[in-house]
Order: sequence, then C-alpha cells, then structure tokens
Amino acid sequence: MNQSNTILPPITERSGFIGWLRKNLFGTWLDSFLTIVSVVFIYWVIKALYTWVFTIAEWEVIAANLRLFIIGQFPLEQAGRLWIALAFLLFLTGNSLAIWDKRAYAPAVLTLCFPLFLAFLPFENSTRQWLIILAVTGFVGWRLGFSKPDALKKTVVIGWVIALPIFVLLTRGFTETDGVGALAIVGTNLWGGLLLSFLLTVVANIFSFPLGLALALGRRSELPIIRWFSIGYIELIRGVPLITILFMAQLMLPLFLPDSINVDRVLRAMIGMTLFSAAYLAENVRGGLQAIPKGQFEASYALGLNSIQTMTFVIMPQALRLIIPILVGQFIAVFKDTALVAIVGLFDLLGIGRTVLAQPEFLGLHREVFAFISLIYWVLSYAMSYISQRLEESLGVGKR
Repeated sequence: MNQSNTILPPITERSGFIGWLRKNLFGTWLDSFLTIVSVVFIYWVIKALYTWVFTIAEWEVIAANLRLFIIGQFPLEQAGRLWIALAFLLFLTGNSLAIWDKRAYAPAVLTLCFPLFLAFLPFENSTRQWLIILAVTGFVGWRLGFSKPDALKKTVVIGWVIALPIFVLLTRGFTETDGVGALAIVGTNLWGGLLLSFLLTVVANIFSFPLGLALALGRRSELPIIRWFSIGYIELIRGVPLITILFMAQLMLPLFLPDSINVDRVLRAMIGMTLFSAAYLAENVRGGLQAIPKGQFEASYALGLNSIQTMTFVIMPQALRLIIPILVGQFIAVFKDTALVAIVGLFDLLGIGRTVLAQPEFLGLHREVFAFISLIYWVLSYAMSYISQRLEESLGVGKR
C-alpha cells in the first residue's frame, strides 16, 4: 500500500495565530499578494486620515458652533428643559439595558459613560454640569433596573410610551410669556440641528408604523375599495422621491387649506415623512405576512379564533419577527432622509452645517463640518443597528 509522503508543517504553524494567518491570508500566492496589497492600502488610508484629523483639520469650527449643531437656534435660556428631557430618556435607557439586556455590560458602559466623557471636553461650566447629571441619571436608572427588573418592567414600558409627548412638550413649552419663564413657548422656527433631526425621525417612525400596518392589511383585504385604495396609495407614494413629498407638504398643502388654517412647517415635514415611510413599511410588512404558511391561518380558525384574533395574536407577531432587520433598515433610512428637509428651508443637522459654512471665519472648512455630521449619523445609525441585532438574538430570529 502506497502511503503519502506529504510533510506537514510544524505544530506551531498548524494552530494558533500563525496557523490562522497561513490558512486565511497566505494560503496561496494570490491570497498572499492580495493580503500585502490590502495591508499597504489600509496603512496608507489610516496614515492619511490620522495626519488630517490630528494635524491639518481645523476643529475650531465644531467647537465654536457645537450648540448650533445640537439644538440649532433654540434659546439658550430655555435649554435647561431640553437637558431634563434628555435626562428622562437616559434614565429610561439605563432601566431598559438593565432589565432586558443584563449581559450587555459594554454597551451599557459606553452609553451611560458617554456624557461623562463629553464632560471632559472644553465646554462651558453649565454644559459640563448637565453632562455629569446625565451620566449620574443614567447610572441610577441602570442600577434600579438591575436590582428590581420585574417590578419596573411595566413602569419602563409606560415611560417609553409617554417619552415622546413629554419630550415634545418640554421642547415646545406651553406658556405664552414672550419667551420669559421656564416653559415659555419656543417656535418651531428656532428648532434645528440634531434636535430637529431626532424629532423628525422619531415622529415619522412611530406614526408610520400603524399606518403601514393598516395599508399592508388593506392591500390583502377582500373588500375591493379598501384593497384598491391601499394599492393606489402605496404605488403612488413609492413612485415619487421623498423630496417631492416634502415640496408638496411645504408649498402645495397651504393652497388646499383655508386661509384661517396655518399648518406649522415642521409639522408639514413630519406629515410628509410619515406618509412616505408608511408606504415602504407597508410593503415590508406585506412581505412578512406572505412568509407565514397558510397552515397557521387554518390552525387558528380550527381553534375558534376569528380573523381579527388570528391576525392580532398569531400571524402579525410572527410576520413582524421575521422582518425586524428590514424594519430597522427602514428606520435608519428615515433618519438619514431627514437631511432632505434642508432643501425645503428647515435647519436640521445638515442645514445647520450649511449655515456654519457660510460664516466668514469658517469659509472653506467643508471637510471638517461634513466629517463631524457624518460621524453623528454613523454613531446613531450604528446604535439602531446594534439594538436590532440584540433584539434578533433575544427573539431567536433565524435560529428556530
């Protein structure tokens, strides 16, 4: 019997780090060539980026206009209530991380300590104090959620339900005192920056979700009027770009309303983005519904459930579970699409960036401004993506 005379490499090259390199990066001459080229390219990119960030870039434009990037032209004397709203959200975030994701220590530390990290940057004393308060509030919320998870679950859910109304109320105010007082009304024309982008994203995603569900179910309805209306709405909205919807909401909507009715410009943008997002969300939900086997319907009817009960308790939960990645992708797309409101005259994060670049002392600093804005978009988008991944793991999406 002929035996192979193949000589195996030493044991140190068959296991451990050297073995991994040999198997994955230097297995063949082509792999070795691509590895070397990639390493040289990555080194060149990192070196150029490092040189620009730490030696060439003029970050004074960001430090001088940080308040504009975050809250726009919101009155500084009224900014305290925005800090209170953020503290409430961070408290709920700490509760939620401790209750539903106890093992995620790294995300909890990064989220709760991020305000503390910002406190060491060269901010004014009042801002630094509020950042420390945010960090303490988040830690207290996390500690309470970790020690009493079962007792706080319902309370935290209720807190998230009322979080948006509270945030909007604190942002707008409700007392007519000509800008004087802790809760004086602040017009939406002064809302801007990340504050406006955040509100547009949250409102559009929250209100487009039930509307999208209704359209998805309407498209599957056996009633011709409801079905054709849903199909017509979905295909019409999906057939035009978002900027067209925003222009219609900003410029054309007042022409169809009486002179006595004046819809706020920010509210028009929220309505336009909600209607646009609902059409795409409806198609995503319809895809999830079509993935459910017909046997699920038959089994529900056999148990005595009617159509509404079947859809509410059996079909829809399974369909939404299947499309979690698609839904989160849609939410991230809505967040990034808020940049388009700058075209219709609203000063969101991108709109504020354009106004900053118009300042005489900061002319030509486009790279610094857009790099900072891109970093904010990336961090928040990645945070939503991470939450989606954790939710998929907890629900076992793709595993059972």
